Amino acid sequence: MSTLSLALVLAAAGPLCAQIFAPGAKLEKLYTGGHLTEGVAAAPDGTMFFSDITFTTETNMQAGHILRFDPKTGKTSVYRSPSGMSNGLKFDAQGRLIAAEGADYGGRRITRTDLATGKAVILAGLFEGKHFNSPNDIAIDQQGRIYFSDPRYLGHEPIEQPVMAVYRLDPNGRVTRIITDAGKPNGVAISPDQKTLYVVTNDDGLMGFDRMPKGVPARKGRMELNAYDLRPDGSATFRRQLVNYAPEDGPDGLVCDSEGNLFVAVRNEKRFGVTVYSPAGKELAHLPTPERPTNVGFGRGADASLLYITAGGSLYRIKTVKTGYQLPAAR
Repeated sequence: MSTLSLALVLAAAGPLCAQIFAPGAKLEKLYTGGHLTEGVAAAPDGTMFFSDITFTTETNMQAGHILRFDPKTGKTSVYRSPSGMSNGLKFDAQGRLIAAEGADYGGRRITRTDLATGKAVILAGLFEGKHFNSPNDIAIDQQGRIYFSDPRYLGHEPIEQPVMAVYRLDPNGRVTRIITDAGKPNGVAISPDQKTLYVVTNDDGLMGFDRMPKGVPARKGRMELNAYDLRPDGSATFRRQLVNYAPEDGPDGLVCDSEGNLFVAVRNEKRFGVTVYSPAGKELAHLPTPERPTNVGFGRGADASLLYITAGGSLYRIKTVKTGYQLPAAR
């Protein structure tokens, strides 16, 4: 999409859209050439890390990469390869990289990397002695607890868990399955007031689309953005459905701004792009993207109002009038 056509779309969207995206904002393409980019997140120094998911059947057995974009130089480099098929990435309050590693020769685990040394540790690899399905996305609360979704979209590995769920990983290493009624959970995010856990349900009807012949029909399931009450003890209970996208495809990843608004990567083929919602689920703006988006993340520090978008095999950004929510730094 050209800059001109994007400007026309934003202008046609009306005053609410102008309250989200900065006047004259341009959607910049920063990187392209990936296979499926995902999980963009800001490091403490302001550089942006994101995943490149390289389906092994299509890439001669590449097992994923973590890429690093430097806003100062405009250059993208490989931080880690293979990545264990990392998908969602987040930085904790200590500035360490938390990664959800998926299936298809991936780690099927949650890892933490110290950027200063490059050394990584496995935080969670099993639940009740069984491998996870395929950890997908991550959210972290102010107590340092990690919440992650565990669907399965592809991969040859056996499925050992009885449900696709959302888990909580406590700082002491304990893992608890906290949500089992989300269908096929994908993106997760926590509101700035710590009272809501947002969970995307994106059910494509398949457990291994990479192993299905092309053209074989599948019955898609729930495509929703849901809000759960998040209690101080880290448990969660379904509150309400905010948006129902069915029968079209639903969202993937999402992130909150400091006011609690939701920036959601919506993959609906008829209207894909980044849609912005109020905490109550009211649509505030829609930003079309040239490729179907997978995830979003705000910059940090002086770039806190820059929204980064992974879509297709690329990385984009655009200026907003909002400030992205980030975990307070550890003291």
